[in-house]
Amino acid sequence: MSNIQFKTTPNGNLKGTLRVPGDKSMSHRSIMLGSLAEGTTHVTGFLTGEDCIATMNAFRAMGVEIDGPHDKSVTIHGVGMNGLTAPIDDLDMGNSGTAMRLLTGLLAGQSFDSTLMGDKSLSTRPMNRITKPLAMMGAKIGTEEGGRPPLKIKGGSKLKGIHYDMPIASAQVKSAVLLAGLYATGKTSVIEPGITRDHSERMLRGFGYDVTTAGEHGKHISLQGGGKLTACNIDVPADISSAAFFMVGASIAENSDLTLEHVGINPTRTGVIDILKLMGADITLSNQKEVGGEPVADIRIRSAQLNGIKIPEELVPLAIDEFPVIFVAAACATGETVLTGAEELRVKESDRIQVMADGLNACGIDAQATPDGIIIQSGQLTAGEVDSHGDHRIAMAFSIAGLRANGEITINDCANVNTSFPDFIELASGVGLGIS
Repeated sequence: MSNIQFKTTPNGNLKGTLRVPGDKSMSHRSIMLGSLAEGTTHVTGFLTGEDCIATMNAFRAMGVEIDGPHDKSVTIHGVGMNGLTAPIDDLDMGNSGTAMRLLTGLLAGQSFDSTLMGDKSLSTRPMNRITKPLAMMGAKIGTEEGGRPPLKIKGGSKLKGIHYDMPIASAQVKSAVLLAGLYATGKTSVIEPGITRDHSERMLRGFGYDVTTAGEHGKHISLQGGGKLTACNIDVPADISSAAFFMVGASIAENSDLTLEHVGINPTRTGVIDILKLMGADITLSNQKEVGGEPVADIRIRSAQLNGIKIPEELVPLAIDEFPVIFVAAACATGETVLTGAEELRVKESDRIQVMADGLNACGIDAQATPDGIIIQSGQLTAGEVDSHGDHRIAMAFSIAGLRANGEITINDCANVNTSFPDFIELASGVGLGIS
């Protein structure tokens, strides 16, 4: 893949109305559950990024007929819980950790062997956190050294339900165990140490599967194996992780007034709004409603003077994907911002703590990486050259930083922006970001 470079020009502001692409977490899950359902599932607002297309292609390779995407709509002709067929080739998950982890759980219960592989970045990411609980259920999964992909999943294993006390808060681990639980005998239950995204639970219920949540904040989740899924219609809201770039942009660029339409505001995902409000952002929500079991709203953001804060640790899992751009907000806020309790950021598409610290330093900001977070002193962003390390969220975060820099920021290795946000450049330019 050629090195795609982004270049930003300073002094833009963001004005107008925008609908960012559909939610990535929900787009993945709509394909997975729609494929296993009985009947035909219609999905609108589907994210056509490379990650979700990888999930779609995997199910096509296992015999599921899927029409689309046509204008962000997809129609899935479900084959039922036991209707998947053995793929001829390895299933390529590209850059998508979500697709690989969730599919591993789902494939652990099939009658056929399968192999999941990924791109260079995904092939370095640890998968032990899912293979371990799945092995406790009876799954047989081979990995490369250090628990890395490709994952070789043995078919025909008889899975049994387990009670799993999760060592770390991770929606991907929780979802992998619950999806395997659909194929296990008895009850599978998961206890989370902190709140994580609950898209899997909500969508399973949307497809008519009984999922119970109990305990404080519903952190104890369980289901019985052997049920069935019934096709339904899903309208995927705009992805709050993609909206976050524009929330920060409109907050830090003078004279901005931007409205983001139909954004998913699932309470397990709104950490970025809470953090920005604590920093003094001017954010208002309107037109709130529920669509397919998920809350959505229009979000209006106007420029505001932000202040540095100590980010509350309980908000960390609720904003885990949004930190690269939150660090940009911190660079433009008054005073010091401190993040702790975010070790998880070191095993994302890149080591997001180190890569962001290096990038901010390259643009004149004092940012110090710590083992579980970062300390950022506000300052004047300068011209600079940044390496995104092929991480889509790093590339977009520094694109937003360009709004407040006093010169051009050059960002290298931006091809993977297409995994989560196709048309980023066009949409961003349309509301006033200087970027090419």
